[in-house]
Formats: sequence, C-alpha cells, structure tokens
Amino acid sequence: MAESTETTGQTTEQTEETRPRRQSKLTKLYLGTGGFDFIRTKKMWYAAAAVIMLICIGSMVFRGFTPGIEFVGGTEIQMPAQGAQGPISTTEAERVFADAVGHPPSATQLVGAGNSQTVEIQSQTLTVGEIDELKRALVSELKPVGIGGESSTDAISDSNVSGSWGGEITRQAIIALAVFLVLVTVFLSIFFERRMAAAALTALAFDLTTTAGVYSIVGFEVTPATVIGLLTILGYSLYDTVVVFDKVKENTKGLLDLSRQTYPEAANLALNQTLMRSINTSVTSLLPVGALLVIGVGLLGAGTLKDLALVQAIGIFAGTLSSIFLATPVLVDLTMRQPAYQEQARRVESRRALGKRTSSQTARATAGLSGTESDDELDDERYAEELRQEKAFVAASAVPGRNLKKSDQRRLAGKGKPTGKSTGRPTGKRRR
Repeated sequence: MAESTETTGQTTEQTEETRPRRQSKLTKLYLGTGGFDFIRTKKMWYAAAAVIMLICIGSMVFRGFTPGIEFVGGTEIQMPAQGAQGPISTTEAERVFADAVGHPPSATQLVGAGNSQTVEIQSQTLTVGEIDELKRALVSELKPVGIGGESSTDAISDSNVSGSWGGEITRQAIIALAVFLVLVTVFLSIFFERRMAAAALTALAFDLTTTAGVYSIVGFEVTPATVIGLLTILGYSLYDTVVVFDKVKENTKGLLDLSRQTYPEAANLALNQTLMRSINTSVTSLLPVGALLVIGVGLLGAGTLKDLALVQAIGIFAGTLSSIFLATPVLVDLTMRQPAYQEQARRVESRRALGKRTSSQTARATAGLSGTESDDELDDERYAEELRQEKAFVAASAVPGRNLKKSDQRRLAGKGKPTGKSTGRPTGKRRR
C-alpha cells in the first residue's frame, strides 16, 4: 500500500510538471486563443447597446442639437483678444454685447493663440445700426488693439452668415450617406453574405446614433466639419467590421460538413483572433485624432480642427465597440436561424455526447487494469456483491424442502468462501 501511495505521488508530481500552465487573460488577449466568450454573453451586449441607443435617441428628440451659425444663419463679430488694458475675456465680451444690443450672443469663444488670438462672437442676424453701435461699445469699454497698435472700430470685423450654406452641406451629406450605405450593402452581399451586410449595417446604425447622441447630450456645437467627420468614421467602423467578418468567413468555411465546432464557436474564435488587431487599430487611429484635438484646442483655439477631431474620436470609440460586441453576435443570430446550421449544431452536440460516453467507458476499463485507489473501489464493490450472493445461497440451502440446482450445490460444496486472495481481495479471474 505504501508503494502504491508513493507511486501515485510520483505520478501526480509528473502530471503537474508536464501539465501546461494556465494562461492569463492578457496572454489570451494577445495570442487570440479564445479566452473571451463574446457570443455566450451577447444578450448582455444587446441590452447595453439598446440602453445606449434609447438614451441617445431620447436626447436627440427632446433636447435636440446645438447648431452652429452655418446652419441657422446670423452675424459673426471678430476682434483682437488683446486690449489696451490687457487680455479680453469672453465674459467681458458677452457683457458688452448684451448691454449694446439688448440680448446675449449665441456663442462666444477664443480662436487662435498668441498675438493672433481673436474673440469670436456669434448671434442672430443684426442690423447695420446694431452692428455700428456694438463696435463703438466694444472699442469704448474693451479697447481692442489692432494691427497698428491703436484701438479703433477698424480692428473689429463683422460678417453675415446665411443658414442656407449649412443646409446645403447637410443635404449633400445625407446623399453621400445614402450612396455609401447602398454600396456597402452591395459589396458585402457579393463578397461575403447578405447576413453579414445586415449585421454591418446594424453596427453602423449604432455608431451614427451614438455619435449624434453624444453631441446632443453634451451640447457640442454642430458645424459643417462635424458632418464631414461623421461620414469619415463610417469608413473606419466598416473596415473594422469587415476584418472580423473576413476571419469569420475563413473559420466557417465548409463548416456544414464538419462536426468539430458550431457556428457560434467559430465566430467567437474569429473575434478573439482579431481582437488585439482591433484594439491596436483603434489606438493608432486615436493618436493622430488626439493630436488634432491638442492642436485645435490648445494651440489654435476652438475651430474646424476641433470639430473634426472631436467627432472622429467619438466615432472611432463607438465603431470599435460595435464591431466587437454587436456586429458578430448579430451575424451569429441571423445565421443560426437557418435549419442547416441548426442541424449542424445538433450533430456537434451528439458527437460530443458520444465522445464523453466513450471516454467514460475507457476510463472504467483502464481503472480495471490499474492499481490506483479507483481500482480498489471497484474491487471492493465486486467483493461485496460476491459476499451477498454467497449468503443468499447459504440461506436458501438451510430452508427445509428447498431443492437447489446442481450447479448451486457444486458451488456450495466446493467453496466455503468467495474467491479472493488471503487479504480478502478478489483475484479478478473470470469463472469458467
């Protein structure tokens, strides 16, 4: 028994030494070995996406957007941010504007940096008389210094912006969006599958809704640069989704003729294999966008660069999430509605169930030949069964008038105890 225990201990030590070490989550993420089950938790991702979209849609409906002057029209006043008495703040400019015109401006911001920095005031359309009165009030109280170093009304410029320009940009953007979606649908339907086209459009809808909703919730100003940036993120989101779908197509090629894995498992493996690539692509895409934000806000002040970079940053983040957590699960749901893939999944489950039964039988057969503790348990069960049978025979022979079969009589006459060694353990030999 001691030798058996020692042998078992040595076997356990060897097994622990040869057993591969368990990989961490970061290692699985880097290697793409399928450490994350996105498909099994798809209902959670669906619920999160639905909540985000409902919040964004609700904000767009009830709160609306903050359109720039290019969309609503109005008057724009610009003057140097450096005054004779020091820098001019936006608060001071708003106060003077409200006193001179009778109502506050729509927006006031600093544009640029250094000596070229200017104060930009936007409001509803003003008359010529209101503009002249405003210029005189600004020069009188704030004294903006012009190019010649003197404070005069010549240092202040004004312009009227028509809202038709922003409306025209919006119409052109809607046309471009419609053409883009049609071409995307045709491309994915031809080179991939119609199910993939539907899943990709679902992810794009999430990206558009989320980006627009963030602008509505936070109150960012919507400018023509915002509309242009919104179109650019669609291409990025589609690229990230197509990369994942291409891997799904590779993993599921000829899957209906196999019984090794189901479609959801193959799709989940494709997600894990491309996960690190998606993260790297997102990070490298956000680096130049972050540089645009730093330059647009920190160096040049709020302007076109800021508007363009801000919408791209939001869109890249939303596109990364949708391509990982939304597009592929939707594709799996659409695919598993087909009877062929349902039948293939049943074959996989049947094959695995058969494999488990075969492994269990093999383990039992191996246990009958080995000398481990599991073998002792099986031998004890056989020995106890033999004892019960012998006691039953003895009890039956003691009953008066009971005639036993000749085979039972020979068995009782030839043995007084069940077969087994002196230790009480069965020999394991088969009776003939």
